[in-house]
Amino acid sequence: MWIPSATLIVVLAVTAGLCDDRLPPASHTMFPKGFKFGASTAAYQVEGGWNADGKGPSIWDDYLHKHPDFIKNRNNGDVADDSYHLYKDDVKAIKEIGFQTYRFSISWPRVLPTGRTNQVNQPGIDYYMNVIDELLANGIEPVVALYHWDLPVPLQDIGGWLNPDIADLFTEYADLMFKTYGDKVKWWITINEAQSVAGGYGGGNAAPALNLHGTGDYLAGHNLLRAHGKAYRMYQQKYSHQGGKISMAFCGAPCFPTTQSPEDIAAADRCFQFSFGWFAHPVLRGDYPPIMREYIDRNSKAEGRNVSRLPYFTDEEIREINGTVDWFGLNYYTAYWGKEGAVGANPSTDRDSNVNKYFDPNWPSTASSWLKVIPQGLRLALQKLRQEYGNIPIIVTENGYPDNGDKDEKRIGYFETHLAEIRAAIYEDGINVTGYCLWSIIDNFEWRDGYTVKFGLVEVDFDSPNKTRTLKKSAYWFQNYMAMHKLIQ
Repeated sequence: MWIPSATLIVVLAVTAGLCDDRLPPASHTMFPKGFKFGASTAAYQVEGGWNADGKGPSIWDDYLHKHPDFIKNRNNGDVADDSYHLYKDDVKAIKEIGFQTYRFSISWPRVLPTGRTNQVNQPGIDYYMNVIDELLANGIEPVVALYHWDLPVPLQDIGGWLNPDIADLFTEYADLMFKTYGDKVKWWITINEAQSVAGGYGGGNAAPALNLHGTGDYLAGHNLLRAHGKAYRMYQQKYSHQGGKISMAFCGAPCFPTTQSPEDIAAADRCFQFSFGWFAHPVLRGDYPPIMREYIDRNSKAEGRNVSRLPYFTDEEIREINGTVDWFGLNYYTAYWGKEGAVGANPSTDRDSNVNKYFDPNWPSTASSWLKVIPQGLRLALQKLRQEYGNIPIIVTENGYPDNGDKDEKRIGYFETHLAEIRAAIYEDGINVTGYCLWSIIDNFEWRDGYTVKFGLVEVDFDSPNKTRTLKKSAYWFQNYMAMHKLIQ
């Protein structure tokens, strides 16, 4: 089996918990001028206060109240970290560690309980203003995501992201957010992990869990792209004077080709195109990746369908969507080996891609079955983005290590090796990486794993009335890391 350069060295080093000086060295130990470190959270995962002060229910509130067994230990996000009341504790931790940015999301139903702007919830508006002001008062720059999976239930009742009207409704919501916070917020993410959002329609692993394999996911993804494009154009028309920068947070797990055969190399490319490319290609090149269009159209025809399962954009929509990111938000956790071969339900995005993705048994495991430690995958993703889309500024908007609360040293190894790959990408590959936001500042509700899996630099005692926060070893490590690799400002 072909091994990417230095992969085995890194795997052994991570497993042994070795430090950066035992790894293939990056050209420089410093990060470039202007590079910023930060941490991330999402509203449903940390806020709690699910019905506090006029907030409406989200699809995650609704689904977990109706299907409590969907989550380990029947957990939900009703209280979570109680950041709705304890946000100052979160900001205190961010400042103590020394992060310069905080990436968080606004809960759409907290500010608009029905999802529509004709019913604004002022306490929700005030909450996020208080969070933003607290960050700025402590010298921390807010990076705000408008949508991190918590759709208002009344909008799901009309089809959610399957309804084409959602694009205009999202734009109206975005308009209110830009108008309200745009004088203070200069970094925006419209939608976090559109592929994961679409997966809630095409699969059963996330709310609303519709299991419309190979159809619902493509239609939801289509409307997510339309919504993003409309919101971006609206900002440029109405709020460009604010000087903000807008992106999406794109997700995916790149594939190393199993062999150097043309078939496996092509399969590894399709692995990228059907994940990152699904959403990045339309916003940076105007339409879906050609290989994605080819394979889905062909499969749809073979299934006897009159139209492709992958919708087509109109010429007007292509013009509206093309060129609608000012920077590239990259969520990276893990990677795969990839080889030619159809897997998954028929139809499904997996089967359409005709890629057999799998983990190397030698890659270190984590508390999450979907995440293996392979730092070279991050550099591979960065290299592929540069190859496909030029040298667009990139911020790593999520990257983190899950444990069960007992392996913080391995979290340190994960961060150390992944940051080394970023430095190599910057100095050896010339890739324009300008920032890094880890996941997550605090332990939180990790979707189907509930509270059994921990990603935080800060431990949270979920059984205590005050949700006591305690910095972990990894928090102090990060504090020292940023001092050792002092940014050249």
